Amino acid sequence: MLWIVAIAVAVVATAWGVIRAFNDNMVFFYTPTQVLAGEAPSGRSVRIGGMVETGSVQREGLTISFRMTDLKHSVPVSYTGVLPDLFREGKGAVAQGELKSGVFSASEILAKHDENYMPPKLGKDAK
Repeated sequence: MLWIVAIAVAVVATAWGVIRAFNDNMVFFYTPTQVLAGEAPSGRSVRIGGMVETGSVQREGLTISFRMTDLKHSVPVSYTGVLPDLFREGKGAVAQGELKSGVFSASEILAKHDENYMPPKLGKDAK
């Protein structure tokens, strides 16, 4: 009987640890409209997704500023680093970071490709 209680306690402790680890590493996804409405938590890493607003990309050294839009509202984004090859104005992107003083400070940028995308090798083979 004692070993059943010990196993139950171990299972509960393991489950609690796994849930806590997932919760600590979970990154939520928001649209620019949700960010501007205050739905994104401050002081926590979140992802915003949308389209890179055409004509908004400005480069100064490795720092890139642009606006992310969901076609209703847009949020200014600042990123320092190398952008993914697929990053383009008018295309989809996801930025991970924090909102600071009205500007989304991104630590990572992910570029989205359209439904016609093929890796370069497959694209050559398909032709």
